Amino acid sequence: MTDRVLILDFGSQVTQLIARRVRESGVYCEIFPFNADPERIRAFDPKAVIFSGGPASVTAAETPRAPDLVFDLGVPILGICYGFQTLCAQLGGEISTSEHQEFGRAYVELTDDCVLTEGVWQPGERHQVWMSHGDRPVRLPDGFRAVGVSDGAPFAMIADDSRRFYGILFHPEVVHTPDGAKLLANFTHRVAGCDGDWTMAAFRDQAVAAIRAQVGDGRVICGLSGGVDSSVAAVLIHEAVGEQLSCIFVDHGLLRQDEASEVVELFRGHYNIPLVHRDAAELFLGKLAGVDDPEAKRKIIGATFIDVFDEEARQVGGADFLAQGTLYPDVIESVSFTGGPSVTIKSHHNVGGLPARMRMKLVEPLRELFKDEVRELGLPESLVGRHPFPGPGLAIRIPGAVTREKADILRKADAIYLDEIRKAGLYDAIWQAFAVLLPVRTVGVMGDARTYDFVCGLRAVTSTDGMTADSYPFEHAFLSQVATRIINETRGINRVVYDVTSKPPGTIEWE
Repeated sequence: MTDRVLILDFGSQVTQLIARRVRESGVYCEIFPFNADPERIRAFDPKAVIFSGGPASVTAAETPRAPDLVFDLGVPILGICYGFQTLCAQLGGEISTSEHQEFGRAYVELTDDCVLTEGVWQPGERHQVWMSHGDRPVRLPDGFRAVGVSDGAPFAMIADDSRRFYGILFHPEVVHTPDGAKLLANFTHRVAGCDGDWTMAAFRDQAVAAIRAQVGDGRVICGLSGGVDSSVAAVLIHEAVGEQLSCIFVDHGLLRQDEASEVVELFRGHYNIPLVHRDAAELFLGKLAGVDDPEAKRKIIGATFIDVFDEEARQVGGADFLAQGTLYPDVIESVSFTGGPSVTIKSHHNVGGLPARMRMKLVEPLRELFKDEVRELGLPESLVGRHPFPGPGLAIRIPGAVTREKADILRKADAIYLDEIRKAGLYDAIWQAFAVLLPVRTVGVMGDARTYDFVCGLRAVTSTDGMTADSYPFEHAFLSQVATRIINETRGINRVVYDVTSKPPGTIEWE
């Protein structure tokens, strides 16, 4: 069996990045809430455990603690930031609130050798890290020694070599700690002895086999939204069970230009998968009329999607399983770090289960994958290479009330933007690019006439994980060309702006 690492989540915004770094090193891992059932932890049989950071203070009462079980598993433990502090406190050390807080870029000096830093840092060297703490250890538990110090913490890194327990006060998972991924790889490979043989090719074979075992001779129905996730899920399931799969494509009228016809052609023409195409644009737009709250729009689209899908599913009839393109971040975010259900359901994914009336079991072949891992499954680039597009579609890129007129204007502007990006050979260098129809109008002069039209916002970002990102540095000439085309070819827009805001760690979506 492939080696597995368990990450206990104490509520950090960047816990998912720990998992990404571990998987990038070829080691499979999963994230459990810190208060997961001990028997579930034991059944997972981890070869190592990582404690994430978190927003709480170990010095306060009733704050999260690691299950006692993990200290008795006989496997290595790495505590990160809050995870380091609770590791220290639970094993008999002392944590105190410090007057010298460290948030953001800092430097750690390695004061002694340890396996965690072997081949990466040498004693006496100072290295940049990313800190986020107001508390710090002031007394170490028995068996630990200090191996690193920062300006604000005399114990920035600690090690108990005999038990293979380590603590680091900084965040190795973020790109702002340049050698962080190497330190995590040292923990999984050198300390824990993981082989690092987990690959996406192996996962695909396992996923296909698991689908066949779960479905047997049953029938599967899949709801397509037009996005990459549900499309990839459908293709994998079709590979596993063939004609036992039927797809329902609910077209809510808020897709990108020509996307509906592309989905139909891909599934009917290329894959020869039975597909029901329901054009429900009028229904969705009617329900969205006058609604300007973005979360209300999400919920309306999600609920309407389920109703329309359920109606079509009854027409197809006889399905035993429902397929969804649920991803690992969807699963993690459906449960808060305290173990309770999330109050917000992402898109139209029913991560916590299905309405009882549907009477089907879920098939979620991508449930253990991150967004960028889906692209590594070996499926056609035309399927997985598209920029991410959220389930609610253009509705959340139209702040304020949604109308058909606004959707048509935005669809045209967005298509021009993406066309210019492709012509410039930049599409694959950008993780996500899209246009937004801002809820303001400005006065402009076009030719000899005044106009009073919408402002179009453009955004493009680069990302390796879909969780943190930076704006793409377009040349001014490129943006000028895009703006000129959008204004000339799209009636209803007289101004174009480009958003250079970077995406902060811990946020999953751009909408």
